[in-house]
Amino acid sequence: MIARRARRLPPSVPGAWLVGNTLQYIRDPLGFLTRASREQGDVARSRLGPYDEYLIFHPDLIEYVLRVHQENYIKDRLTQMLRPLVGNGLLTSEGAFWRRQRKLAQPGFQQGQVQSYAAAMIDLAEREIATWSDGQTLDIHDRMSRLTLGIVSRCLFSTDVGDASETVGPALDVIMNRFLDPTKWFPITDHLPFPSTLRYKKAIAQIDEVVYGIIRKRRATEGGPNDLLARLLAAQDDEGMGMTDQQLRDEVVTLFLAGHETTALALTYAFHLLACHPEADARLAAELNEVLHDDRAPTLADLPRLTYTEWVVREAMRLYPPAWGIGREALQDDEVGGYDVPKGTQLTITMYVTHRDPRWYEAPDEFRPERWADDFLKKLPRGAYMPFGGGPRICIGNHFAMMEMVLTLATVARRFQMKLVDGPILEVVPSITLRPKGPVRLRAAAR
Repeated sequence: MIARRARRLPPSVPGAWLVGNTLQYIRDPLGFLTRASREQGDVARSRLGPYDEYLIFHPDLIEYVLRVHQENYIKDRLTQMLRPLVGNGLLTSEGAFWRRQRKLAQPGFQQGQVQSYAAAMIDLAEREIATWSDGQTLDIHDRMSRLTLGIVSRCLFSTDVGDASETVGPALDVIMNRFLDPTKWFPITDHLPFPSTLRYKKAIAQIDEVVYGIIRKRRATEGGPNDLLARLLAAQDDEGMGMTDQQLRDEVVTLFLAGHETTALALTYAFHLLACHPEADARLAAELNEVLHDDRAPTLADLPRLTYTEWVVREAMRLYPPAWGIGREALQDDEVGGYDVPKGTQLTITMYVTHRDPRWYEAPDEFRPERWADDFLKKLPRGAYMPFGGGPRICIGNHFAMMEMVLTLATVARRFQMKLVDGPILEVVPSITLRPKGPVRLRAAAR
């Protein structure tokens, strides 16, 4: 009889009997993950709720899961819990259906198409800051959320959500809070009449009302604009069948929410960090004075010269990646980092931790936009910097988002300097995205 080899499992994060690491995670999610990396190494095993999870921190292992052997890994169970919100859209779909949907959406994010959105981005940013005054205290997260919601609506769906932003913002807050609730690890709670569950379902219904309204309006319009929504409406499969309203809804909701939530957060963190580091703000202002010396708004043609502006965005997303983690599930037995990965294992890749690893970044907790000089990005191991994810499922709108953030930052910072109101400490919480715990209040000082 041949003896079976004992499985080699990663070191476990010490926890409590029965509940594992659940309470540790609830108390301090990012601290828990950071300690696991430092104390257990590049692969650690934890138990959250009913799930055993592998925590993956090393860039090479991240690259293996997301790119080299990506066919063995699908979205994890927690990501699939987003289905009530995003349905079977690009975020949650798998296999041939995901490849079909990605192919249909990709033309809307090609370089030429993305560049055509620049003027609208700048126009909307100019309109936003026209409502600001010298010395005004702003909740910069709220302001950036409204702005980016307008940008994604105008650029991708050729519509103005207008008053709908008053609905979408609060609804999104409810949805994000739902994923801060520890009961999220127990799917049965989605079917119980808890107040949080009812608020969550109502918030989804409110977003559906906005999105289905956009779809109905476009279906009733002859010869509409050639935007992403038009491409999705015209798409047909091999049998000549178009997308149903449900399929359209799933893709529009995914792009609608992802296209403004993560960008708004990155801009929020960039402005907060600049307020905390006047020397970096001064260098940014000097670049803007040089490039926009006649006190004009930036244009698409200015992008190649807005080098430091781009570094500020990249550094903000390193320290506070809006998409802070990626989850996967193993379809078949595998091996990662010398450890056995049984079929069905849940894996969590935490960009927040890897982005602050001193092996890849000098003074990793410091805000240093200049670290991105001399093609630093190309010198990093793949998997060491992934604000937009990695592998074939990298964010479809990454170039759109980078252009939007650089142009928006330049448009705002040429007119206003942000100053601290509540102090330099910024508390963040990892929900679906990495969000500030409360309002991010900054004072706008006219330059």
